[in-house]
Amino acid sequence: MIRLLIFAIIVLAFALGFSWFADRPGELTLVWQGQMFETPLTTALALLIALIFVVMIVWWLISAIWTSPKSVTRYFRARKRDRGYQAISTGLIAVGSGNLVQARKMSTRAHALLSADQEPLIHVLDAQVALTEGNYDKARRLFEAMSEDPETAELGLRGLYLEAKRVGADEAAQHFAEQAADKAPYLAWAAKATLETRARQGRWDDAIRLLDQQRSAKVTDKDESARLKSVVLTARAESRLDTDPKAAAADALQALKLRDDFHPAAIIAAKAYLAQGNLRKSAGVLEMVWKKEPHPQTGALYVRARGGDSAVDRLKRAEKLEGLKPNNWVSLMVVARAALDAREFEKARTKAEAAARMQPRESAFLLLADLEEAETGDQGRVRHWMSQALRSERDPTWVADGLVSEYWRPFSPTTGQLDAFSWKVPYGEIAGPIEEGSASRLDEALKSLPPVGGSRAEPEAPAEDAPIFQDEAKPEPEAQAETLEPEAPAENKAEAPKTESVRPVIMDPPTGASAIKSEEAKIAPEEKPLVVEARSEDIPPKPAEGSVEEDDDGSAPLKPFGGRTPDDPGIDDSDDDETPPAAKKRLFF
Repeated sequence: MIRLLIFAIIVLAFALGFSWFADRPGELTLVWQGQMFETPLTTALALLIALIFVVMIVWWLISAIWTSPKSVTRYFRARKRDRGYQAISTGLIAVGSGNLVQARKMSTRAHALLSADQEPLIHVLDAQVALTEGNYDKARRLFEAMSEDPETAELGLRGLYLEAKRVGADEAAQHFAEQAADKAPYLAWAAKATLETRARQGRWDDAIRLLDQQRSAKVTDKDESARLKSVVLTARAESRLDTDPKAAAADALQALKLRDDFHPAAIIAAKAYLAQGNLRKSAGVLEMVWKKEPHPQTGALYVRARGGDSAVDRLKRAEKLEGLKPNNWVSLMVVARAALDAREFEKARTKAEAAARMQPRESAFLLLADLEEAETGDQGRVRHWMSQALRSERDPTWVADGLVSEYWRPFSPTTGQLDAFSWKVPYGEIAGPIEEGSASRLDEALKSLPPVGGSRAEPEAPAEDAPIFQDEAKPEPEAQAETLEPEAPAENKAEAPKTESVRPVIMDPPTGASAIKSEEAKIAPEEKPLVVEARSEDIPPKPAEGSVEEDDDGSAPLKPFGGRTPDDPGIDDSDDDETPPAAKKRLFF
């Protein structure tokens, strides 16, 4: 468009010039060798312009004839180069599609049409063909040759890095990534691999320098660079926390400037200030991030920042945090825990129930179980809240690549990715939609909460002569057919008194707590034992003291066991002549 405009301007200039000469007529007289030539001025000007054009055309013809050999050579060379580039392009497409035969053919043609020393793309095609064939040694040699060429150094290092990762040579892969990052920090793959390597090795200064180089090269955007640098600064601050608290606080504050809601940086900065004995600055940093978004670990550090505080003082600090961020689940939980430590059970219960009603999570119900244990000690109610916690959503924690950690880490120990940990719920069922007017989980839990003491009733002690572990009280059996004692007088005979016993019954608790109830059972009157009078002639004489009578077979006779068989588990009352019969009792199992 610009060239067309320039051409139009030139034509217009010529037209204006001829028009100007036409308006001012004149004649041009030329005397040459005694001859005089006269012509109008406009005609002479037109002849002059035509002469100039003729001279230019003649000059172009002469130069074309003079340079024709070189032009012909240049033409065929360009045509050959174009055919070579076409072969390389077709070969790369064939490699990408897996057509190994076509790729080999195009590689051979490219070598015939182009010089490998002058065209680096031939090495790329050869390396890709070698990888497709599975000839990894040849591909590695080609990549090494490419890494030595300044034009293909980055591509060669990239190929060597991928080959090292493929065979599991992590150290070699890190070496190639380091070389690529030093030569070209704008390479995203090299910078990422090098950054992860330096993070795993704890080389935080080198990692920060690499991030600054990437920021200068405009490889990463502003937000991404700020996020990664804040993570690296926080990690360096954590490494300096024990040895240099002042430098650790400076790094953590710089990380907070990049990300003002980054709780790990705030926690490390607060710990660094506490190590220096500056409680006011420590509390100020924690309050700043708490206003952005409350975090349980931040709240726990704020409440227990001063070691000499009593439980009541910690409760006051927790209530101050709640004032900074009211009507928040984390704030309510912090106050509830502090109130439980201070033994203010009513306030702890109110805050914990409010938190459970706002977000029915595991920690809220576990806190209610701890509260029940501390206040009432009722195990039934404790188990009730623990069962609610098992069915509730889990609490957020630090998660990276499926790994759950209690504390934040700068990189994932599984993959080495920087800033992989995030605060979220690790896993759990997705809650269904809440219908309008439906009761919350806390309300349902409160309705099914057992009364205090309902599961703690102690069983009454069983009667002394009551049967143990029997479904029914058994009357004394008619086991004694004969007795060695003479029959008692009739006046001493009396009907056995009715005895009552308490039978323990173990009932399955509806709420998980074992409740022991006792029920009284009437025992039927004992039947009178059948007593057979023993005649004097039937009673054998007692053996002399110290002597042992033998049976007919020569063995010692069995000693009578209370007039019962030896396998009867009753109490042998035949040996104790001093014990009155009324005091002898039998125990049935």
